[in-house]
Amino acid sequence: MSSSSLAVAFVRPAWLVPIDLQNAIDDPCWGVRDPHAPTAEANAAALLAAWRKAGWPVLHVAHDSTLATSPYRPGQRGNEFKPAFAPLPNESVLRKRTNSAFIGTDLEARLRAAKAPPLVFAGVATNNSVEATVRMAGNLGFDAWLAGDACYTHDKRLADGRIFPAADLHAVALANMDGEYARVAAAAWLVAQTALSSQS
Repeated sequence: MSSSSLAVAFVRPAWLVPIDLQNAIDDPCWGVRDPHAPTAEANAAALLAAWRKAGWPVLHVAHDSTLATSPYRPGQRGNEFKPAFAPLPNESVLRKRTNSAFIGTDLEARLRAAKAPPLVFAGVATNNSVEATVRMAGNLGFDAWLAGDACYTHDKRLADGRIFPAADLHAVALANMDGEYARVAAAAWLVAQTALSSQS
């Protein structure tokens, strides 16, 4: 997505929705991380900084796993937000127990009450909670955007021993979502939209 293809993406403030950016994502139990993970987190942090500077809404999504062995389970360090993504006192937090932020939460009701604002998603994992949430956002008719370079995932081992590299899983997940459930764009371009939209 480039500025020439769409001069101003948002005619009103979009909600930034960072997903599951908690300490648990660094646990080795997930396997080999996408080598671009540090860049993806830096891009997500840049989005968060831009949204805060513009005074646009931020809704942090946190995963509260019900599995006893999960690093995302409440009551342990893994459940806490990573320091770079800790919510400010004036920012909302939505806690979920499944991969989709729409299941078992009031997310849809919040968005309907806010007159269906545009949504910009980032976070982890691309092919899990991010994709599950973005697909539902699109199916429910929301104007969904995904910062493709502000997400990442891990290698996936199948039962037969085959391993799918994280970079491939990430790319396929983005391809699945783009154009049908959301519009995938670069974080830097979305950051620029906060300034462009405020001038329009």
